Amino acid sequence: MKGILIELSRRVVRLPNNIVNGRLYCSPPSSSSLLPNNKLFSSSSLLPNNKLFVAGLSWSVDEKSLSDAFSSFGQVTEVRIMYDKETGRSRGFGFVYFSKDEEASSAKDSMDGKAFLGRPLRVSFALEKVRGAPVVVPRLTGTGNADRKTR
Repeated sequence: MKGILIELSRRVVRLPNNIVNGRLYCSPPSSSSLLPNNKLFSSSSLLPNNKLFVAGLSWSVDEKSLSDAFSSFGQVTEVRIMYDKETGRSRGFGFVYFSKDEEASSAKDSMDGKAFLGRPLRVSFALEKVRGAPVVVPRLTGTGNADRKTR
């Protein structure tokens, strides 16, 4: 069964070279991991798209103020802030949609790390949500309980 799941994850996620025995292994960057503008592409960043993930938001931020902060980089088509269902308070992150990929890229580069309402923002390109796809959780070898000596 484990072999079938690994094979399925290789086909769906298309990471055939770095999944071994259900573990995710990262290799040093190669020339193929460079974007056209010679910026390094890693698994923590995505190719540019028009949807930004914005974290580190203050609880007092609303859609209008977030839209105003990002509108200087281009046409903001939509802003979504995620709220807690029970308290109704902001969960501290949201999404900003731009009409063009270039505008989103410019906004990401300029706003990442900048203070907004007293808190530094963490801005990255948003992941596309894929329902039903397997999730690969990386495991670090040599950490945790495996290193403890048994008594």
